Amino acid sequence: MKKQIVLIGVFFLVLSLGHSQTTTDFFNKTDAFLQKFVKDGRVGYKAIKDDTSALDELLTMAEAISVSTENSNEFQAFWINGYNLLVIKGVVENYPLKSPLDVDGFFDKSKHNIGGENLTLNDIENKLLRGNFPAEPRFHFVLVCAGLGCPPIISAAYMPSTLDSQLETQTEKALNNPDFIRVDKKKVRISQIFEWYKGDFTKEGKNLVDFIDLYRKEKLPENAKVSYYPYDWTLNAIQ
Repeated sequence: MKKQIVLIGVFFLVLSLGHSQTTTDFFNKTDAFLQKFVKDGRVGYKAIKDDTSALDELLTMAEAISVSTENSNEFQAFWINGYNLLVIKGVVENYPLKSPLDVDGFFDKSKHNIGGENLTLNDIENKLLRGNFPAEPRFHFVLVCAGLGCPPIISAAYMPSTLDSQLETQTEKALNNPDFIRVDKKKVRISQIFEWYKGDFTKEGKNLVDFIDLYRKEKLPENAKVSYYPYDWTLNAIQ
């Protein structure tokens, strides 16, 4: 009986280590990949297309990885990285192109085998991330849609151990960027992200200005007139 208990314990230990190793490898290799191919918020799609082996390896790894919402940081980090890598894959498969919108169904029809599921990009964003963590609006500043209107992609992976600080940093950068929040005296123009996902930013009686001011070093003008500027879907490619 004791032998059986020991064997069962060893089995679960190996299973746990195998899972940890798989996710650790995925995060580390994603980090190396992004360091190599991302610069100043833009992606070297041409260089990746010339040799897709590193991207292919990452996405093959991601197919078999299983993460649970019980470990929320690992779950969120995996799916944020997964989303951004799949966006890169979708662009590379159709490169050269001027915008991800040039590809029919880029976000809502094309399905990808990842995390043991068959998902669209919208599924990852809206069901797995926003759906499971409805109180987390900072996702919108780390999920990168390949358009210049989106907050820029970083040359690093999102890691479970540093996820909260990374989410905070990227949100602060976006909301203090004069190209993202455009202030002209009492007139404030903001990204359509805030229009499309307004409910994510206006919980507990807060309005959009309240949310934006949480992260700004210089608060928006009092009684500011807020409008939205058109989203720029131009591809975020390294020129």
